[in-house]
Amino acid sequence: MEDGAGALENLEMNSGENKFWRDRRVFVTGATGMVGSWLVKDLLEAGAKVAVLVRDADPQSELYRSGDFRQTSLVQGEMESYPTLERAMNEYEADTVFHLAAQPIVGAAHRRPLPTFETNIRGTYNLLEACRALPGLVERIVIASSDKAYGEHHHLPYTEEMPLQGRHPYEVSKSCADLIAQSYHQTYGLPLAILRCGNIYGGGDLNWSRIVPYTIRCCLNDERPVIRSDGQYVRDYIYVKDVSRCYMRAAERLSEKKVQGQAFNFSLERPLTVLEIVALLQQLMNCTHLKPDVQNTAVGEIRAQYLNTGKARDLLNWRPEYTLEQGLNETIAWYRSYLGF
Repeated sequence: MEDGAGALENLEMNSGENKFWRDRRVFVTGATGMVGSWLVKDLLEAGAKVAVLVRDADPQSELYRSGDFRQTSLVQGEMESYPTLERAMNEYEADTVFHLAAQPIVGAAHRRPLPTFETNIRGTYNLLEACRALPGLVERIVIASSDKAYGEHHHLPYTEEMPLQGRHPYEVSKSCADLIAQSYHQTYGLPLAILRCGNIYGGGDLNWSRIVPYTIRCCLNDERPVIRSDGQYVRDYIYVKDVSRCYMRAAERLSEKKVQGQAFNFSLERPLTVLEIVALLQQLMNCTHLKPDVQNTAVGEIRAQYLNTGKARDLLNWRPEYTLEQGLNETIAWYRSYLGF
């Protein structure tokens, strides 16, 4: 973890969050997703008045399982509906908007790109246009982008100045949404920040195609994990609780001109291969006897991606609160409880 000075700095930051968010009116899209669920939880604990956009009332979502939805104003609708977004922000008088709604699965985008483009691209410009249509109301907007927006670069780690050059459907959808957000700031002055995170993991992620929840489930069931790639694809990882606080931290600083319109990378700056993250999970769960089945059938995925987070450290005074091992241990405990082990 951190040294004493870093821990004190984060304690002071969190105290500031509680004061900043008390009675603030917030609108969150994607609230039933893993990150959205934890963000809503943190916002409620900090005293915010939260309205959420929900497409499907998924009882397995952490938002519903935790009961947090009962403390929010639920808006039923889709990102593709501009009138729904404008009505929700206007009627609930949101001064802060977190846009997390997206189709997040690379494989699903590869199989059927149109729904991904509709949600991730149309949904983003609908939201930003609705914010622009409410002058004097929306004061800060945080947009969820992704490391996938960068596409493939031979020079690593990614820095925020690198061009966004997605090539496959999911990457392209994130590149487009990111650039659209930048255009709304540059052209119309919308006070927004864009967050590009590495691979996010944590309790509440029920997309079993993702390596962390899938491997944990395999270990709990005493099954060999199947690796779709050759196991050498490289990613970096960040715990969902750290990500939630990234979003809140960015929003708190959006009154500063040096933050407005900026993109920020977030990760632990600890890149690992697929086989390395699987081995770490197996070590933490005492199931190293389960040799992975490496199938090497993955298509449409970037081979190596990892991030430089210096800009977030410098401009947002951000530091992660969890090491990889700490975050994974909490995540394993969540899945043990969820799956009844």
